[in-house]
Amino acid sequence: MRATTTRAIDLLGAATGLLLLGIPMLVVAGLVRLTSPGPALFRQRRVGRDGRLFTLYKFRTMRADADDSALRRLIEGELTGRPTQVGGSYKLHGDDRITPVGRWLRSSSVDELPQLINVLCGRMSLVGPRPCLPWEAEMFPSRYRARFSVRPGITGLWQVSGRSTLGTLDMLALDVRYVQDRSVARDLSILAMTVPALLRDGGAR
Repeated sequence: MRATTTRAIDLLGAATGLLLLGIPMLVVAGLVRLTSPGPALFRQRRVGRDGRLFTLYKFRTMRADADDSALRRLIEGELTGRPTQVGGSYKLHGDDRITPVGRWLRSSSVDELPQLINVLCGRMSLVGPRPCLPWEAEMFPSRYRARFSVRPGITGLWQVSGRSTLGTLDMLALDVRYVQDRSVARDLSILAMTVPALLRDGGAR
């Protein structure tokens, strides 16, 4: 019953969002294309429910030739206990891969909007753990495996609890807590808290 209700909320929310935001999203896509070489949409393989891979869609916020070696070092440092926090944030400090328009898209989380397509297709949910990269999943300690038992979400407990002010281990602990306590009421509460949390925070990692 819960799964059916959650899927119905996902379908309604994603379809409504795409309908209302379709034209603004086209404008954003044009802005991305006009201000830096490369496609408007960023496609990347992520780990979904039960460890299955899927293609995630976002607006491109980085240079088309950017690599993720610095991010890998950051995540590895957090998981092994090395201090990685800078100015109260666990975001990658001084990330020169991000374009000027991309910086605004990230700080406002507008870059996440194409994930509504992933929700509509059933690969993601509106609420759930952050969809991680395959190499991140390989690094995560096995005690956090429960996070992969549900669909990843556009927003979740991590996003409304501190986002970039929390490290990877904090995020994983919140993911497991979400899986253990999840309910339709909890999902609706997280959705209601998402916009205020985004306004408080300084953008995604």
